[in-house]
Amino acid sequence: MILEYEFMRNAVISAVLVGIACGMIGVYVVLKRIVFIGGGIAHSAFGGVGIGYFFGINPVITAIPFSIASALGIGVISKKTKVNEDTAIGIMWATGMAIGVIFASLTHGYVPNLLSYLFGNILTVPFSDIEIMCTLDLIILVSVVLFNKEFLAISFDEEYSKIVGINTTFFYLFLLCLVALSVVVLIRIVGVILVIALLTVPATINLNFFHDIKKLMVSSSLTAICANLFGLYISYLFDLPSGATIIMVLSSLFIAVSILKHNR
Repeated sequence: MILEYEFMRNAVISAVLVGIACGMIGVYVVLKRIVFIGGGIAHSAFGGVGIGYFFGINPVITAIPFSIASALGIGVISKKTKVNEDTAIGIMWATGMAIGVIFASLTHGYVPNLLSYLFGNILTVPFSDIEIMCTLDLIILVSVVLFNKEFLAISFDEEYSKIVGINTTFFYLFLLCLVALSVVVLIRIVGVILVIALLTVPATINLNFFHDIKKLMVSSSLTAICANLFGLYISYLFDLPSGATIIMVLSSLFIAVSILKHNR
């Protein structure tokens, strides 16, 4: 049985934790239409990975503050300056990747597993990273429970939210920080290149069936978990890259649902 191996048990736990994070935050990302902001934060996080390797620190740990700083940078630049959002994303995207490449090249000796942060490898997730994922999932869950109404308000109508007294700038930046934490949870599984898909596809699929936000979050999380586990099994069975296989499972499910909806 494959669960006899520790790396497979770690992979299964990671698949569940990732599904919870992207199922909840992915709903806001899709409703608020900040998909490319998520992509910008994900690619910027690579800078934190490179810094972690350079200083001999777990790259997941250094990716956390770097991702949050990138999220705040994108949000503040787009909100407080005349620079439009797309430009801010492009600047942070390119800068983060460049920093990561530079610090990785400056690291003495061979830099192991660097590609796993670009394309993901769920089979190499150590238990120490699972502990970090658990903590980040808990922070995301508590934040969503406490501030769901505010996040939904700014996702559907930011101007009206401001009129009724919601601090839209604060909650927008807060939401971007939660996206950043979700990205950190995801990068070991699917890598910075493929994060956008796992953040958006489960929520997009379930928008065809649910409009209640709680049901949408639960169903999106379950979809992500099932896709992660199925993709993990296929990648193990046929010796395929796990991150890419998981995304292909999700993409196939999205296409199947779209075809069924069109036929109906």
